[in-house]
Amino acid sequence: MVYRPRPYQHRYLNTDYAIPMVRVPLSSEQVEAGRRLGAFLRAARAGRDPDVIARAAGISPETLRKIEVGRIPSPSFGTVVGLCDALGLSMQSAVEVWRPTDDKRMAIQRPRSS
Repeated sequence: MVYRPRPYQHRYLNTDYAIPMVRVPLSSEQVEAGRRLGAFLRAARAGRDPDVIARAAGISPETLRKIEVGRIPSPSFGTVVGLCDALGLSMQSAVEVWRPTDDKRMAIQRPRSS
């Protein structure tokens, strides 16, 4: 007998029990923080070749561009570390840019419990 998975079922993953991953939308404060970070990184790059910086950071030039223009407002920690290393920045400087400019803490939306 030959095993033939049902069309909607992955061969190695029983989708009958899989829980879909849902990403909680970012708050407006988080999106704005991402834009500040992107502008900071773009200014720090200051005319250096984006391909060279991106490769040194371990990301694609397209990902770097998206971060710089704010289309990726919450890059992963490893990506930010790589970019700081490639640009010669301290992580503390990136943290200071990310944090809100006033005393209010950034609102983090949490999923509602059922």
